[in-house]
Amino acid sequence: MPLSNAKLQFYDSNVLRLPADKRKEYHAQVDRLVEALGMRLKEQTEVKVSKVVKAGSFAKFTILRKTNEDPVDVDVVVYISGKDVDHETLQSLTQTIYDVLVKLYPNKSVEDFEIQRKAATVTFVGSGLSVDIVPVIVNSSKDGYGWQYDIKDGSRIETCAPCQVKFVQDRKNIDPHFRTLVRLGKRWSRHAEIKLKSFMVELVMAHLLDENGKEGSIEQRFRDFLLYIADSGLKKVIKFPENGWLVPNFSDPVVIIDPVNSGNNVASRITEAERVEIVQAAESAWEAAYYASESDEGEVWKELFGGRFKVGEAA
Repeated sequence: MPLSNAKLQFYDSNVLRLPADKRKEYHAQVDRLVEALGMRLKEQTEVKVSKVVKAGSFAKFTILRKTNEDPVDVDVVVYISGKDVDHETLQSLTQTIYDVLVKLYPNKSVEDFEIQRKAATVTFVGSGLSVDIVPVIVNSSKDGYGWQYDIKDGSRIETCAPCQVKFVQDRKNIDPHFRTLVRLGKRWSRHAEIKLKSFMVELVMAHLLDENGKEGSIEQRFRDFLLYIADSGLKKVIKFPENGWLVPNFSDPVVIIDPVNSGNNVASRITEAERVEIVQAAESAWEAAYYASESDEGEVWKELFGGRFKVGEAA
């Protein structure tokens, strides 16, 4: 039998969504870090901080609750002004933030901090919360925009953390189930162990909302998400009204245009082999979901979401 909205909302609220008490705890930890980090960075003579903001899935309310498979990561973007984007490097910016973190938490071992691909990371041992500190050089001509660097190849992309949050909020204002659908998509992609990152899931769901509207049950629309990936093969360019009419041509196997930067393909790192793997996983998942919906085999949903899937309290 098809799953009602109430049943999938139960799963979302009780298994997927970050609980209110944990969100409050994490917000408090991040707020203290943001305040302390902002003050310390402003004391650095070589770095001028214009603002520090929360970003990513945590700020968008699409983050999954912490499990062994789903770590809780929060992005904090530090906007740095007075730096030349053509002469600055991520290594120098990240090292400055790293040094400040070590001074800010003198009782923590250095191993608690990691230099990751685009950020310095601080992990709170008690809650298990990881916070990525992402330095962005301000673009003074565009409010909220700035340049973010890649530590491996030195490339940079223009981004806007507040705009990314607004993009999801705008879809949530249209469709009250949008974030639930995003969390379902994220849980499936992680359980399937495919290279469809969280941001990409958000954008595919947003594309379907823009194209098809919000009609239909949560289950039907989740199956439509799987079917879109399987049928399109992810070979169609995905873009948004925010991008306008003109977008560059990309030669990557999968093209999903960043809604805040038309020159950025957020799926550029997906290889052809990985595209095929994602499409095959979506096809298999759609077949399982269709069978589960048409039969009384409710346990089949666990093939898509894992053993923690439940749509009500145990009798």
